[in-house]
Amino acid sequence: MAKKLKILFVSGEVVPFAKTGGLADVMGSLPQAVEDCGNESRIMMPKYGVINDRKFRLHDVLRLKDIPVKVADRIELLNVKVTALPSSKIQTYFLYHEGYFKRDGLYVNPNTKKDYPDNDERFIFFNRAVLETLKALGWKPDVIHCNDWQTALIPAYLKLVYHNDSFFKNVKTVFTIHNLAYQGAFHKSALQKSGLPEKEFTPEGLEFYDSFNFMKIGLVYADKITTVSEKYAEEILTDDELSCGLKGILNKRKKDLQGIVNGIDENIWSPEADELIVKNYDLATVADGKLENKQALLKKLKLPYKDGVPVIGVISRLVSHKGIDLIQEGFEKLMALDAQLVLLGTGERDYEEFFRKMSNATKYAEKFSATISFNDELAHLIIAGADMLLMPSQFEPSGMTQMYSLKYGTIPIVRATGGLYDSVKPYKNGKGNGFMFEKYAAAEMIKCVKEALETYKKPKEWQKLIENAMQSDCSWESSAEKYNALYHKLVEGK
Repeated sequence: MAKKLKILFVSGEVVPFAKTGGLADVMGSLPQAVEDCGNESRIMMPKYGVINDRKFRLHDVLRLKDIPVKVADRIELLNVKVTALPSSKIQTYFLYHEGYFKRDGLYVNPNTKKDYPDNDERFIFFNRAVLETLKALGWKPDVIHCNDWQTALIPAYLKLVYHNDSFFKNVKTVFTIHNLAYQGAFHKSALQKSGLPEKEFTPEGLEFYDSFNFMKIGLVYADKITTVSEKYAEEILTDDELSCGLKGILNKRKKDLQGIVNGIDENIWSPEADELIVKNYDLATVADGKLENKQALLKKLKLPYKDGVPVIGVISRLVSHKGIDLIQEGFEKLMALDAQLVLLGTGERDYEEFFRKMSNATKYAEKFSATISFNDELAHLIIAGADMLLMPSQFEPSGMTQMYSLKYGTIPIVRATGGLYDSVKPYKNGKGNGFMFEKYAAAEMIKCVKEALETYKKPKEWQKLIENAMQSDCSWESSAEKYNALYHKLVEGK
């Protein structure tokens, strides 16, 4: 029997405590899936101001009070709170510093819509605080699994600052890229704040074009690198645009890079048990279940229900790489189709204003609704009530929404990239679970939507498509086994 490993997951966000994107969903479910493989999982994340202590039953760990953490040339004091992840009882530690984390946003100031100017210092503190908390706890993991730029300095600290500390002897690191576009790039003055050795500020080490780039540092110093789909792993090694300037470094680490597709938490995303939808359903009752949810969705959004007219949902951050520019460009042509479009999301101000304006336009009053907010309840209702989900992303490392939609029999219309390519198979001759287009262009997207609408008019084919979608394997089981194998190989030095 394989040895039981201790795995620490470190993330800037975790569902249900704090979320800006899919990373939080992954961190809310992967630790349990890894524990189900026979390991012990724990989680660490920052304690943001938006996290309600009472709601999540956070309590202080008295022996983890006023832990000294070095930032620049001073000592900052860290306090630690703890609770169990509600969906799975995984121990979750919250690293707290009032000055750094008691704010309204996670990384971005909600008033200015700009990154906090001291994000470098905030996450330098967080990265060192993780290691100091482990020592104070006396809990030594076999593997520290870091996620995205907010945690990317941990491998460098272990190799360059804590390398002589016997507590961390043989502790290995895995660094997962959830989105290469967000790199945590700062002025080189961040080096001095980090306490990492100046002599390592070279192109082979800590430097990235005379800047201090968290993501690049994680890629250089982690023992193993993963990313969130097999297709995205290919794309970032070969595509100049998708590698976001890091192609050379990624290719240097190619033998240590592995794509492992994300799964979804089926305790949260299941049409049979979802408490946020109007009527639960399964494969046998999908027709009635989806109809009731569709009618409730349209009523909520003040759109008329029209028999035989499909609803296309969009749930997305409103940023161009999510394909929102294609939706904007093709908007009039989408409105000319025999379908209704419902959109939920927040993001860049120009997109928010455009969709708000279109939503208020009299000529689209029966065809389009935009909700410019983060609304989890409405997201679930759209996934259950819409007939199709549109995700025309320019790039999509993993994508979770298309997997949710498959489980609910809501047919994804996607572009062939990253995790969308890995999880959606184009429908043809009774096989496949969605629709896909290749070229990143509004005309190609419209053509693909039209193909979906034509299939919708054929009830038998549409029913077959729904069956295929709902039977897709989107669970964490096989992905967690791949992570488990990776951890064991790393720890055993294979």
